[in-house]
Amino acid sequence: MPHKNTSRKHGWFWGKGRSELLRACIWSPAAAAAATSAPSEVEPQPRSAMEGHRNATEVQMSQLVLPCHTNHRGELSIGQLLKWVDTAACLSAERHAGCPCVTASVDDIYFEHTISVGQVVNIKAKVNRAFNSSMEVGVQVSYEDLCNGKQWNVCKAHATFVAQGKPPAKIKLKPLVPQTEEEKIEYGIAAERRRMRLAHTDTIKDLLTNSPVQSEGENRECNTVVPAEKTRVESVELILPPHANHQGNTFGGQIMAWMENVATIAASRLCHAHPTLKTIEMFHFRGPSQVGDRLLFKAIVNNAFKNSMEVGVCVEAYGHEMEVSRRHINSAFMTFVVLDGDGQPCTLPILQPEPGDGERRLKEASARKKIRLDRKYVISCKHTEVPLSVPWDQSNKVYLSYNNVSALKTLVAKTNWVLASERDKVKMYTLEEDTFLSIRIQMTTCIDAKQAFLLLSDMGHRHEWDEHYVCAELVQQVDKDDMIYHVISRTISEENKPQDFVILASQREPCSKGDPYVVAFRSVTLPTQPAVPEYTRGEILCSGFCIWQETEELTKVSYYNQATPGVLAYITRNIAGLSLSFHSTFQACEQFLQKHKDDVSIRLQNL
Repeated sequence: MPHKNTSRKHGWFWGKGRSELLRACIWSPAAAAAATSAPSEVEPQPRSAMEGHRNATEVQMSQLVLPCHTNHRGELSIGQLLKWVDTAACLSAERHAGCPCVTASVDDIYFEHTISVGQVVNIKAKVNRAFNSSMEVGVQVSYEDLCNGKQWNVCKAHATFVAQGKPPAKIKLKPLVPQTEEEKIEYGIAAERRRMRLAHTDTIKDLLTNSPVQSEGENRECNTVVPAEKTRVESVELILPPHANHQGNTFGGQIMAWMENVATIAASRLCHAHPTLKTIEMFHFRGPSQVGDRLLFKAIVNNAFKNSMEVGVCVEAYGHEMEVSRRHINSAFMTFVVLDGDGQPCTLPILQPEPGDGERRLKEASARKKIRLDRKYVISCKHTEVPLSVPWDQSNKVYLSYNNVSALKTLVAKTNWVLASERDKVKMYTLEEDTFLSIRIQMTTCIDAKQAFLLLSDMGHRHEWDEHYVCAELVQQVDKDDMIYHVISRTISEENKPQDFVILASQREPCSKGDPYVVAFRSVTLPTQPAVPEYTRGEILCSGFCIWQETEELTKVSYYNQATPGVLAYITRNIAGLSLSFHSTFQACEQFLQKHKDDVSIRLQNL
């Protein structure tokens, strides 16, 4: 089966949960009309000794995608998928709770693939952890091609459901006991995700207070400026019986479809093209709506970054005689991109916010971008709980040096780098993968490549241009190409202590014309350099410089870093535009190279 723009990512979120009676309702003619769904099978898999352990809350659903389920691009529409996912997730929650459940929130969702007519969508939902009256439900979505039997993962998502008892009684959920290794991992990580959700509002306030948004000086290929007010969209919908579930509440998937519609229109007014929905962030249900209510949908572009834009959407409900007392029932923030013919994101116009609320929305969008990256990659880093440093001894030095350099070259060779920002001569690229977030900082300067290589490979002088370094002490000269340093950083850890690192630095000169000079870094452990109480021992998985001779006079210098927990917040702050430290550091790096290049020339002449 041919992939359709596999680099394209979409997002979705859930609507209001349904009770156990939905098992029957989804087969009723009214519900079938509401969902415009093909005949389908919702089948919780039976457990047996032959099959081994199976989670008692697991629910599986398979749906065949028909033309009536697709959008104008011939891809499965987000609204239709939401109806299927919402049903499976709610049934899983209700299997554990034994009572009706409603959706309270959903974390960020990222699509890896689009889904076409004739393919089958497979949805698996199960409860990861139960708290007092709420629980986290994990959902995995994949699709398969019936002609060749191949399957692809689409996404993984987490929703929070709340059990609904008869008033005034409150439901206290029974604890969930994880059995398998995978379930134990999800169980542990669920508490971390819950902590991040609860702290979301305070985190945004703190970021806006301590990290003013930096918007001046960015270079863009597109110099068009669009006033935010021109992207504003308002639309009203009347809730009819086909839009509701058996309880009379509006079907969440239908609300989502309407929200995505107005958000797409707002995004189109900025870029004058057909945007692609990439993700929906931290969606919250604030209250229900019923048959007969009017829903007012409001959307506006909050911020336009280099290659993506955030659209804010809110939903207000009111009755036929109650327009003056509207109820705010839903809100979400959607991220769109515009893809070219090769599936790569295009540069967007510059957004001019309106004074007051518009400027506030622009700043909050930058903060949410940082939080989104933190949530995605902090969770991934905690998921493994495996030390990143490797023990060093003479017997494995060749292996570790080889892997140090090859890991950096592998990162360099990846093709999905996206230009995130450009200021003066410094460009910042990002690479978002399932497990790691990586950055590349690039500049071109007037210096010989070998001069730059010799200057940047000496970590003893890095504190002269990198303000994050206090000092770097050479503790072991392994050979002429490999050295081990003890580095003390100014970066403050969660324990409110500065960080230190033990780093293997491996340097390589080009093997043939066109190859770069390479300086690779990764953390190692040495018995002679144990962790000490006054510092928090940090770890580096993969970072370093690649240096190319562009012309006789110009050299391209690129720095790479695969984010680890200790530096993730620092990296995401720069990506979101809440800090310019990358920019200032690399300007200082260029000044350092220019200041000392003549000293290196003398050294080279004396060799």
